[in-house]
Amino acid sequence: MSTEELSKEQRILRQMRKTLGSVVRDATPLGGRPNPLTENTIEEIKACFTLIAERERELATQLGFDEAKPYYKDGSEHQSAQIISLIKPAKH
Repeated sequence: MSTEELSKEQRILRQMRKTLGSVVRDATPLGGRPNPLTENTIEEIKACFTLIAERERELATQLGFDEAKPYYKDGSEHQSAQIISLIKPAKH
């Protein structure tokens, strides 16, 4: 499978994950209302998310992506990032 084919499959999986997530958000009831989705449908949605995640990991492995490092579209590793402290100094 070529890199172009893998990239297309990755885009398809990403869009499926986003669309499925949107459907779940839109169908999630607010304020203790009953869920319009059956327990079986909820389990099937979870299974879909699991399959999508597994295939995305397989594609990342085929393309040689290191899961420990972030992937940037431009191919850079952004090693020049600086760590900043977000801890507020103590009041005196």
